[in-house]
Amino acid sequence: MKAMILAAGRGVRMRPLTDTTPKSLLAVGGKPLIAWQLEKLARAGIAEVVINHAHLGHMIEAALGDGSRFGVSIRYSAEFEALETAGGIALALPLLGAEPFLVVNADIYTDYDFSALAQVELQDGLAHLVLVDNPPQNPRGDFALEAGRVRESGKPMLTFSGIGVYAPRLFGGIPPMAKVALAPILRKAMAADRVSGEHYRGRWHDIGTAERLHALDAELRRGIA
Repeated sequence: MKAMILAAGRGVRMRPLTDTTPKSLLAVGGKPLIAWQLEKLARAGIAEVVINHAHLGHMIEAALGDGSRFGVSIRYSAEFEALETAGGIALALPLLGAEPFLVVNADIYTDYDFSALAQVELQDGLAHLVLVDNPPQNPRGDFALEAGRVRESGKPMLTFSGIGVYAPRLFGGIPPMAKVALAPILRKAMAADRVSGEHYRGRWHDIGTAERLHALDAELRRGIA
C-alpha cells in the first residue's frame, strides 16, 4: 500500500509561524510534525509515500529529500496553490497508482498504528475512515459511526481524524488542478453506503493552532508520548 501525506495547507491560524515555515515542518518533540508521520509509516511497512505541497513547498522538499533517512521513498505532488483535500489527492493519483491508498494529514499527532490500515479491504467500498472522540475544538463531531459504517449523521457523532484509506475511483471525476473539498465527496459515498470506518480511542491531536502546537511540544519533551 502507498501513502499520501497532505501538506499543502497554508496554516493561516498558525501565523506568524507559518509565514516563514510550512505548517508540516513546525517542530514538536524535537522533530517536524511530518517527520512523525513518515517514521510511523516506515514502522508500519509502508515505504512509498507521496507528499503534496503548495505554500513554501520547496522547503518541504529540501527538508525531507527522497525520504531515505526516514526509511521511505518520497515523491512530491506540487500545487501552485492549494487545491483543497480532494483536489490535491486527485492531482496526485498518477503517483498513487490503481490500488487503494492511505492518506494522513501532516498536521496531526497520533499513536495510531498505520499497519492496521494496510489490512483494510474496501471491496466495493470507496473509503475507510478513522474516527476519534470529539476534541474541545470540534464538540459536535463530523460523522456518525453505526455498525462499522460511516454516516453523515446519527449517534455517536465522532471527529474525522484525517486518517483514511481511499479507492482511486472516489476521485476519478475531478479535473486536474480543480479545487475540490473532500467532505462533500465523502458524504455522497456515505449516502450510497460505501464508506466504512472505525473508532480509534488512542492518542490523537489536531495541531490547528500555535497554542496546541506548544502544548503538544511540551508534553513530548516531558516524555508523555
